[in-house]
Amino acid sequence: MPVDNSRLKGFYKLDVEERRAMIAKLANLSDEQIEALASNGELDDAAADRMIENVIGTMSLPVGVATNFILDGKHYVVPFCLEESSVVAAASNMAKRCHASGGFVSSSDGPMMIAQIQLLDIEDHEVAVQQIEDQKSELMALANSLPSTMIRLGGGCKDITTRSIETLSGPMLIVHIHVDCRDAMGANAVNTMAELLAPELENITNGRSLLRILSNLATQRLARVSATFTPEEMSNSGDAGEGSSIIDGILEAHHFAMADPYRAATHNKGVMNGISAVAVACGQDWRAVEAGCHAYVAFHQGRYGSMTHWEKDANGNLVGTIETPMAVGIVGGASKVHPVARTNLEILGVESAQELASIMAAAGLAQNLGALRALATSGIQKGHMRLHAKNMAVSAGAIGDEIEIVAQRLITEEGPKTQTRVAEILEELRK
Repeated sequence: MPVDNSRLKGFYKLDVEERRAMIAKLANLSDEQIEALASNGELDDAAADRMIENVIGTMSLPVGVATNFILDGKHYVVPFCLEESSVVAAASNMAKRCHASGGFVSSSDGPMMIAQIQLLDIEDHEVAVQQIEDQKSELMALANSLPSTMIRLGGGCKDITTRSIETLSGPMLIVHIHVDCRDAMGANAVNTMAELLAPELENITNGRSLLRILSNLATQRLARVSATFTPEEMSNSGDAGEGSSIIDGILEAHHFAMADPYRAATHNKGVMNGISAVAVACGQDWRAVEAGCHAYVAFHQGRYGSMTHWEKDANGNLVGTIETPMAVGIVGGASKVHPVARTNLEILGVESAQELASIMAAAGLAQNLGALRALATSGIQKGHMRLHAKNMAVSAGAIGDEIEIVAQRLITEEGPKTQTRVAEILEELRK
């Protein structure tokens, strides 16, 4: 289950071992799960070799937890896995700023995925569509004849639809198989159904099937999350006037992303900083999630723009919403094979794929607001550099206590924060 309270005061001040111990206690982790988190090379060669081909080793990324998340009245500490500094801190900060309205609220679709079968060389599409419609019940029964836990739990093929499209290769009839995947992401299940139905569809239509594969544009598996932020919460000092000014700046930044694809790409990258980081931490197919999120923007809006929507309500509060495809699962795949992914799901305490999808969408909304707020106030570099300075010091060759000293000098002095300047500071320190 989710944690009792996601407000972990002073958490960032603890060392890594102390943080791990606190999370282990909150999430009631086993010794094996604690060891998985503590082991920097958490995948042994045998496990890695089962996951992909031609394995030569493994590569670790940091796992941190974002705090302060309340979703639908439940508290969560949310695992993030990525290499970029400031993301976890920003998401935690923004999640705390909507507590006055109760945190994030979700309204997500059921776990429906679409498999596509491409039919070619069909003489009359209208006749073929009617033939498929006439035999829809038999086709669905065939799809659901596979022995499957998913079907046993109430999932499986729920509908079959068709689309005619014009292409450079001529007209094509595309058959969509709509599948309830329950708590699985569902790629293997829907692909298997597509392979099973393709020969039958060829017989029915006298056509030729070519591609038989799922679509990552999961328009029937949308995650929707919203949150309200008061002017007082948006201000660091609790001043409503200052907060209102910040909200106005955030809206102007958002309107820029709505109107300009160059800005929208970077704006949405900030959204995915949250969504993808949770996806990686929890063993999801983050490439599929990213493809669906970006494609849905253009599909839904008719052009590429912002994944999120921000507006001011009648009381002057900032209201943020996100609606995006979220094909994720908590059974099967890397979420059950990778020991740290399993542990992170345990920390999160989710009980369904829909719950995980909602949390990921909330992480994207929070991280997007963090970036917008920084851009509209002090600029993105100030906060980012404060966290990135230590990495720059290490890159310059600093070791031990030198790292903190060099980083602090870089942050506090005036002028450009460049790698060249870091090297100069280190050289001056050593002299």
